[in-house]
Amino acid sequence: MTRHLPILYSFRRCPYAMRARLAIAGSGLQVELREVVLKDKPAAMLEASPKGTVPVLIRPEGRVIDESRDIMRWALRSNDPHNWLAADNPDLLWQIEGLIQENDFVFKQHLDRYKYADRHPGHPQSYYREQCEVTLVKLERLLQQSAFLSGDSESLADIAIFPFIRQFAHVDRDWFYSAPYPKLQRWLDHYIESELFSQIMRKYSPWKDSDTPVIFP
Repeated sequence: MTRHLPILYSFRRCPYAMRARLAIAGSGLQVELREVVLKDKPAAMLEASPKGTVPVLIRPEGRVIDESRDIMRWALRSNDPHNWLAADNPDLLWQIEGLIQENDFVFKQHLDRYKYADRHPGHPQSYYREQCEVTLVKLERLLQQSAFLSGDSESLADIAIFPFIRQFAHVDRDWFYSAPYPKLQRWLDHYIESELFSQIMRKYSPWKDSDTPVIFP
């Protein structure tokens, strides 16, 4: 019954919410999905997490997890069939964590300015793109050495970072796909074309309290 499932407040296009859904779907767990309209956030979500950002996960016992990285790790610590956490390789864990930290606290800040350059008139859009490219160059070099960001096996780093590279590419697709990042382009396309991504990007109507629960995935 759905009352025994965790509740996930999500927004389809948010990269943070995307990666939470990717980890949940990849883990094989199920949640009750509640699609959110960001301009009209449900009172129940705001009560659980007053900061008002997605994703928000409410576990059956009432514990709230409202950081996407923590939701990903919660799901994969419950079940990690693809070994995305690389729990058997402590050295790799440091690399994975470093990649995610740079994405979340460096690349994302430049990405926001690149995407919304009109809100940051201190520099032209090309300046913010160049700041993003510092990270793109690093990722391209990693992918020249192996199939995935932290080696020949997929890891949490790939799943956590992919939605943000997708967002970057969509700002100017012509520029991105003509830029000197062939490995990164191929890596991005691999995820965009994957069955897992299609699964987590299914469209749902905004949640209302009277709705029949939506089970995800």
